[in-house]
Amino acid sequence: MLNSNTKKTFALCTSQRLSAKDNMRIDRELYDGFKSSHVPIFRVYEWEASFTYGVSQNIDILRNLEHLQQYHENHEQRMTGGGILFHGNDISYSLIIPTSYVKNLSVKQSYEVICAFLIEFYRSLGLDPVYAKDLQDINLSKSAYCQEGFEPYDILVDGKKIGGNAQRRSKDTIFQHGSISIDNSTYSMGNSLEDLGVKISFKQAKELLVKSFSKSFNVVFEQKGQDILYAS
Repeated sequence: MLNSNTKKTFALCTSQRLSAKDNMRIDRELYDGFKSSHVPIFRVYEWEASFTYGVSQNIDILRNLEHLQQYHENHEQRMTGGGILFHGNDISYSLIIPTSYVKNLSVKQSYEVICAFLIEFYRSLGLDPVYAKDLQDINLSKSAYCQEGFEPYDILVDGKKIGGNAQRRSKDTIFQHGSISIDNSTYSMGNSLEDLGVKISFKQAKELLVKSFSKSFNVVFEQKGQDILYAS
């Protein structure tokens, strides 16, 4: 199990800023190439100013939205659900594990287990994160924009949604990714760490996210390097 005390080995993939197309291409290649016998993967990366959209959204309709036209062709469809998500002021993670790591857990239960490292990340910044499902005054709802809807396992600080997460599953593999807005350097919706009074660099945030993951799941990283090494 992912949250057991057993030491686990993961491959760590990192990158600097890439386009939406490159980031989503790497995610797909890592997911498609993963076998349950492989070393599980934790990826941490950055974005150029861009946006992604959910697997069920139609880009031909989105192209007509005026505030999306500034990104020209720097956009890509995710292989998970949800709505439009703006990038450029955020760091993201992708996690690829065998289904045995969350054996006998429902999708919702697996979110709570996997997102434990995000709770650790926010707490290490002095914040008090909670899941949307645990707040009585939050109405769970979907939106065409990821930052505006409230899913049960979205993480909130002081009643404000910070980041978001989504999953895709096959018989043997679970893929989960999510984003955390660091500052207000690019156009975005929702809330950033800067809005919550936290000043942290992208480099520091990425390092802390990796540390929080390692601490939460008793993980050691087998290898470090740029994404391109793992996406061939």
